[in-house]
Amino acid sequence: MDSFFTRSTDSSAVFPFFPIGQHNCLGSWDVFLSFFHSFTMVPNPPLLIAMQHPPSRRSVLPTFPGFMSFAPPPPGHPRVAIYVSHTFNQHLSCSTIFHDSSEILSVDLFSPEGLFGSPHPSLRVTSVYLLRTNPPPYRSIPPERMFSFLSYPHLVLGDFNLHQPLADPCHCLSEIEFAISTRYFDAAFEVPYHLLKTTRVYTRFPFDSISRPSVLDLTFAITALSPLLSAWDNPLPSTGSDHVPCVITLKPPAIMLRPPTPHWALLDLDEVGQALDAFTTLPCPAGPTPNSRIRWFNISSTCLTSLLTSHAPIKRPCLHSKPWWSPPLSSLRREYHKFARISRLDPSTLNCSNVESS
Repeated sequence: MDSFFTRSTDSSAVFPFFPIGQHNCLGSWDVFLSFFHSFTMVPNPPLLIAMQHPPSRRSVLPTFPGFMSFAPPPPGHPRVAIYVSHTFNQHLSCSTIFHDSSEILSVDLFSPEGLFGSPHPSLRVTSVYLLRTNPPPYRSIPPERMFSFLSYPHLVLGDFNLHQPLADPCHCLSEIEFAISTRYFDAAFEVPYHLLKTTRVYTRFPFDSISRPSVLDLTFAITALSPLLSAWDNPLPSTGSDHVPCVITLKPPAIMLRPPTPHWALLDLDEVGQALDAFTTLPCPAGPTPNSRIRWFNISSTCLTSLLTSHAPIKRPCLHSKPWWSPPLSSLRREYHKFARISRLDPSTLNCSNVESS
């Protein structure tokens, strides 16, 4: 079931940064209010909140000025919620996606010009709260429902209630815990998603003094989202929950220069021909196996490629390089500046019309 709201515009101009908050509120109204009021302590407050275990009364979420709230429809107590800032809501289009479960909810963000300076017009954010179940598979949502392949960026975040060495290498796991968490991590890496989190940064601190801190709040991002990811951090103060508020920041990708490449057009063929005549490959191994043949081929191919690139000049594109520039554009540019100089010396109607026509 989907619902649609708002409009679209150039997101990179309106939102140079797009912070996404994530927090488990333990069903407490005090934690909820403390969490939202803490936004005044950071320079870039979250514009979208993925919340787990939100407080509610008769399946109705609490409201907060400046935000719209969305939750899975009844029946059942909503275990997740997504709050969207009115600032964001006024400029971009959003649609909510319900997954027939109270523990998972998604929001699709849309802009026809591309989101946050990327070529992708859509971005999906999914809030998840995995609950423990006694019978197998021991968690309320199967991994294939969370980690599905999408042609556009997808961010999955929430309280996973999973212990895994990749997120918390110091945690001693039982065989059952390892098997359960491995199912979800393998399903994520297969798509592929990658874990967006600093290892061993604890996200849950139990109220008792016996239990150790753990890493339960996780964020997975599909590979297409990598250029937009700026930071994962927990800059907000404690809200009274045993979970730490997390903030994931998206921003337009930086201008990346192309790496230096060989300029094959300037390759000295005579010099390369002499080098190739003297080039010899390693002898093929006696009694080769499939692995040894592959190794021999890779080494020989690398040596040959290195020989060719060592004789080719390197192109080093600068920040202001324009690969689309052409000689006709250079001619038009000279003509424009010629008439512009003449019009500055003699600002007559004829000279100004020549500049406009050029």
